[in-house]
Amino acid sequence: MLGSVPATRSLLPSGLPCWVELATADENAAQAFYGGLFGWTYRAIRHPATRNGRYLLASLDDADVGGLYLAEPGQRSAWTINVAVRNTINAAEWVEHLGGEVTRAPVSIPHHGSILRASDPGGTPVVFWQPPETWDFASGEPNTFSGADLNTRDGTAADHFFCRLFNYTAVQIGDHHGIDYMEWRLGNQPVLYRYVMGPEYPPDTPPHWMVYFQVHPDRGTDAATEHALLLGGSVVVNPYDTPWGRIAILADPAGATFSIIDHSVTLDDWGRAEVDDPYDD
Repeated sequence: MLGSVPATRSLLPSGLPCWVELATADENAAQAFYGGLFGWTYRAIRHPATRNGRYLLASLDDADVGGLYLAEPGQRSAWTINVAVRNTINAAEWVEHLGGEVTRAPVSIPHHGSILRASDPGGTPVVFWQPPETWDFASGEPNTFSGADLNTRDGTAADHFFCRLFNYTAVQIGDHHGIDYMEWRLGNQPVLYRYVMGPEYPPDTPPHWMVYFQVHPDRGTDAATEHALLLGGSVVVNPYDTPWGRIAILADPAGATFSIIDHSVTLDDWGRAEVDDPYDD
């Protein structure tokens, strides 16, 4: 898993994760669940690219940390990330040039820049965001975004698409018992991660983003997992230790999966490639 991503502020370099959002089949249940688990509060804004024309901004201590909106009919509840671009129109052209698909042409959001919805060649959904100069996104702190893995069946295609699009450098950070796990960097800064799904995933699991949220060391992953259960969520993978922290994979009441991580609890003896600590900034 990954280390904390520093808080991002405009003007953002292209390729930096700048937002996370949840498409959910039940807005009310999602608000209650994540509000209870992470202490988020919400405010609604107009949004021309959502089913009901509105979008809920989640905040923590007056800082925006993510969003949620009503999923389209037949769309599964899922978290995805937004990646910063300088221009969504140019990004749309590059998406198609590199073998991806534009699923919704660039749309201007009042006071919030412009977004482009797309998928990579393997079918992983992603949003490209041209944020306004005032944009801010709280991350790298307890109860906020910590990082994300792209879970895919075709690692080579994903590496080619995103590394060409954003000039990422791809570095294999682990080859532990055949695991294909890649770190994407901007300069020397790790920004995203790519994992080729193995036999632990059912064959029909679609490519997706695994979004990680940080938990406070005083609370810990195990206690947060128990809290998620009390709030109506479920445990996909019980808490386990890694070199980057203690992780649990959870699902909210509508089935959207995500991970929580406590970076203070780490496992030292684990196979790594190239570097001892790829997340040391």
